[in-house]
Amino acid sequence: MALRRGAVACLAAALGGLPSPVASSEVTPVQKVIELMENMMQKGKDEKHAEQVQFAAYKQFCDDTVVDKRRAIEEAESKIEKLKADIEKHATTAEKLGREIAVHDEDIATWKGDLKAAEKIRDIEKANYKATHKDYSESIDALGRAIETLKKKDVDKKQASLVQVVSMNRMPSDVKRSIQAFLQDEPEPEMSAPEAYGYEAQSGGIIEMLEKLADKFVGERNTLEKEEMDAKHAYEMMAKELSDEVEGATVAREEKSGAKAKNLQGKADAEGDLEDTISTMAEDKKYVDDLVATCEQKATDFQARQALRAEELEAIEKAIEIISSNAVSGNAEKHLPSALLQRWSSLVSLRSSLSSASAAQDRAAGMLLERAQRLDSRVLSAVAMRMRMGADPFEKVKKIIKDLITRLMEEANEEAEHKGWCDTELSTNEQTRKEKTEAVETLHAEIDQLEASVSKLTEEISEMTKAVAKLDEAMAEATKLRKEEKDKNEKTIEDAQAAQMAVAQALTVLKEFYAKAGEATAFVQQQPEAPEIFDAPYKGMQSENGGIVGMLEVIESDFARLEAETKASESAAQKEYDTFMSDSAVDKESKSKSIEHKMAKKQDQSQALTVKTEDLEGTQKELDAALAYFDKLKPSCVDAGVSVEDRVARRKEEIESLQEALRILNGEDIA
Repeated sequence: MALRRGAVACLAAALGGLPSPVASSEVTPVQKVIELMENMMQKGKDEKHAEQVQFAAYKQFCDDTVVDKRRAIEEAESKIEKLKADIEKHATTAEKLGREIAVHDEDIATWKGDLKAAEKIRDIEKANYKATHKDYSESIDALGRAIETLKKKDVDKKQASLVQVVSMNRMPSDVKRSIQAFLQDEPEPEMSAPEAYGYEAQSGGIIEMLEKLADKFVGERNTLEKEEMDAKHAYEMMAKELSDEVEGATVAREEKSGAKAKNLQGKADAEGDLEDTISTMAEDKKYVDDLVATCEQKATDFQARQALRAEELEAIEKAIEIISSNAVSGNAEKHLPSALLQRWSSLVSLRSSLSSASAAQDRAAGMLLERAQRLDSRVLSAVAMRMRMGADPFEKVKKIIKDLITRLMEEANEEAEHKGWCDTELSTNEQTRKEKTEAVETLHAEIDQLEASVSKLTEEISEMTKAVAKLDEAMAEATKLRKEEKDKNEKTIEDAQAAQMAVAQALTVLKEFYAKAGEATAFVQQQPEAPEIFDAPYKGMQSENGGIVGMLEVIESDFARLEAETKASESAAQKEYDTFMSDSAVDKESKSKSIEHKMAKKQDQSQALTVKTEDLEGTQKELDAALAYFDKLKPSCVDAGVSVEDRVARRKEEIESLQEALRILNGEDIA
């Protein structure tokens, strides 16, 4: 009912605003109202249909967007699982590589130790070889000189040569005795011929012995030289093998260290991607929830609007039915035309009473006033008012009309020329504004992206720098604690060892005492009967299951256990410290390289941001200049409410109206 009352109110407003007919009775006001309501009803149907089409498109958008976003959420969840797997894989691989690197370090240290030990052994062998070779060479030289002296029978040098041979360390004892005996049997100058012959025979035996010995020494020296060459070759082969092992292990360690760093970097990158993906997925979920709620609300609103529109159309249809009935339409046709005819007759009678002298001027004024109202022309309205008021003589009115016609034609020509110039300038300016606006928007987007990237890099660099500083602090603190722990453990081990020695000494003393005490004999019962007193030998103050000795043995075992546990704890702590320092060094190196990379990237993007900002300032100035020029063009080239075509058409009709008025004033037939 409220909706129908609103429709009736609209109908009343339409009836009150209708213009009265002045020249025709073919269309009555009631028929006009019915026509308006029929148009309103058609418009309502069109709008209702357009709203249905609009909502169908919006609903399709909702459905498509929700499907797309939910697909994106599923993909994000899958990506999150993959990133978590990648992070676990990188961490596991890095940990495995860390253990392999530790094995390589241990192998390298072992092989270097073996190589160093081999070098020491080789140095000792080489020194022994040189000394032995020198001894052989000196012995061979001495034997050679002695043999040569004996063969030359040089009495003066013979004894000195043989004494030198005897003094050689490598000379066999039997040879020394033979030479010493030979020297003791040296012949006197007055020796008889048989004795001299015997001495010569003995000298020949010595020479033969020395020659055999020299040959033996030469053979042994040759064997020594061969053994030296074999030992040197064996050392070189072993040294090369160990060096190759060290080199291969070093290369493998470096490769695995690089691979570990890459895996740690990959883990860090995957963690960053995981954080971004989780954030994006949360935003998508929130957007989907909001969109679903909005779409449901819009659907509810659409149903309500459609129902309201249907009721409105029903009310208008009912109103048309009422107005079209005989009660309204029939009575209007019966009574309204006669009233209109009477009003028209009165107007005709009034006009006929005017004098014939002003009839033409009034006719022209009426025509101009009607045209002024239709064209909304102040020029025609002003001329008509002056003609109606009779303020100017007849001829002056005609001159005013002619002058206005001339001025309007001149304005038309000027406006045509000005329009061509305005079209060119506006087209050029519009193109410039469009290009500069797009450039400014693009530069703003690029600057926003660069600023966000630089800000993110700055934050990441700050966080990684703090992480490196924390690593340094942790490593320094670990080193300090390791030193304090090591000093404490060494002191504990030293004290435990000293305590064990002291307890062992105390046990020795006590055990010797209790051993002697165990041999004590029982006392003989005293006579006469004496007061009650002990009747068993005293064997010390230890019980069957305890006593001082047992306690000391427990203490000794406790100190031994303390020593063993402290040593094991020290070894484990040192190993843990070495692992921590190695991992921290790798982590620090990885973070430092990442900081260098990000700082270089930040510098490049900062430079790009500076360039983009300068480009934006220049482009914005050009856009501002184009906008300012457009504002200058607006007053003369852009009409606020009437198009150029309308102004030209109106001016043409104004000229034609003035020309028609002039012809009326001249008494020309314009039928």
